[in-house]
Amino acid sequence: MSALILARRNLRIFFRDRTAVFFSLLSALILIGLYSLVLGSLQVDNLQSRFPTATNAEVQAFVDAWVFAGITMITILTTGLAALSVFIEDSSSGRFKDFLVSPIRRASLIFGYMTSSFIVAIVMTVVVVAISQGYTAIRGNATMTATELLLTVGYVVVVVVVVVAAAAFSALSGFIVTFVRSNSAFATMSTIVGTVIGFLAGAYIPAGTLPAGVVNVMNAMPFAQAAMLLRQPFTAHSADALTDGQSEAVSALNDFYGIAISVGDFDVSSAGAFTALAIVCLVFALLSSFRLSRRIR
Repeated sequence: MSALILARRNLRIFFRDRTAVFFSLLSALILIGLYSLVLGSLQVDNLQSRFPTATNAEVQAFVDAWVFAGITMITILTTGLAALSVFIEDSSSGRFKDFLVSPIRRASLIFGYMTSSFIVAIVMTVVVVAISQGYTAIRGNATMTATELLLTVGYVVVVVVVVVAAAAFSALSGFIVTFVRSNSAFATMSTIVGTVIGFLAGAYIPAGTLPAGVVNVMNAMPFAQAAMLLRQPFTAHSADALTDGQSEAVSALNDFYGIAISVGDFDVSSAGAFTALAIVCLVFALLSSFRLSRRIR
């Protein structure tokens, strides 16, 4: 019960700071800006040259869906990481000493931070998914069906579990954060992580534009695999409309935009991606918990 009380306390602190909430979405907002101003038109032009029979609306619908899948992936990571700013604040202010003299177990403290990070990531990601569907509907494009939406939420939950259990998805957002000692250092790290993860997930530019060696490295990481799981339901309708259901065209589109990924000659399946994320979750949950327990003293 004490862990849940601490989690609620952490949530109140995080959401009370509107600046922190805004900056947790900064990487996603930057991606929206880039596609609105520059990258979106480039992708539309590229696709129109590849699919001359497709209408501009069909091309734009696919680009929008692909971009929102990337934004969702980035949101999962950056918002869960941002929630851990409460941990940094408690550490730098010496508030841990107050916790340790109270009848609260150290395990409850760790679980409280992890739970609040999980809830923040879930809430913010669901909001982004809802906004993406509303934006798609306003533009007159086909939205995801109820089944596809549930699949997306399911994928989000799995990814967020990895994010939170491994202290925001990886060593960068969980293990490394235990080495951060100040709010300014944490803010700098968050900005760097948000930018780098967007690239590693293939959210800024399609994987098909990069050298094969770079793509193999990206696809071997959990970020691209999580993005793949999100892109599949996000782009299902628009990809079919764009390619007119031609299997070869769908396959080429999926490979180019990271909707289907491979490492060398090995195709990464959805089950394989989930397995990889589960392994990351287990390993970094243990490492993060160990490091957090050493910091709380």
